[in-house]
Amino acid sequence: MVPARWPRDAVVRTGRVRVEPVRVEDAEEMAVVLGDPALYAVIGGTPPTAARLATRYGRWQRPTSDDGREGWLNWVVRRDGDGAAVGTVQATTTWGPNGLVAEVAWVVGVPFQGHGYATEAAAALVAWLVSHGVTDVCAHISPEHPASEAVARRIGMRATGEFRDDGEQRWRHRRPATPPL
Repeated sequence: MVPARWPRDAVVRTGRVRVEPVRVEDAEEMAVVLGDPALYAVIGGTPPTAARLATRYGRWQRPTSDDGREGWLNWVVRRDGDGAAVGTVQATTTWGPNGLVAEVAWVVGVPFQGHGYATEAAAALVAWLVSHGVTDVCAHISPEHPASEAVARRIGMRATGEFRDDGEQRWRHRRPATPPL
């Protein structure tokens, strides 16, 4: 779940990108960014249409799942200089035994890969989550996706050796729990 005190409209800025909440109006631009079939070679699926993205983004604008057990934070990654969308980052949050847990993911469009945008945006996302009380951040990455593994390493995540049924390995970034203020 997303704690009530979290700003749901937060914009996170780095040196070259800004990460801002996804809006239905982003669907057409993101359909182009996510439109290369090569992007789905490892993660599976097919490029989404603008209509499918608009429906998905409409759901994602809500802060929680229908049952309220998960919080949803979904952002578009934009280059700061020209505002062009280059990808997305997301976090699904739940309460775990040691506090707030976030599962994160990042996707950068094929034309924008290899420029460090995924690393910069994912690092900003993790830093923002940790600064807002998340004690455990993880990502699930296919061993067939070395670029995502490299991003995870660069942002301080470590492979755990735990694998899901789909073959993706859990990567974890954990900070020590701090007592509540």
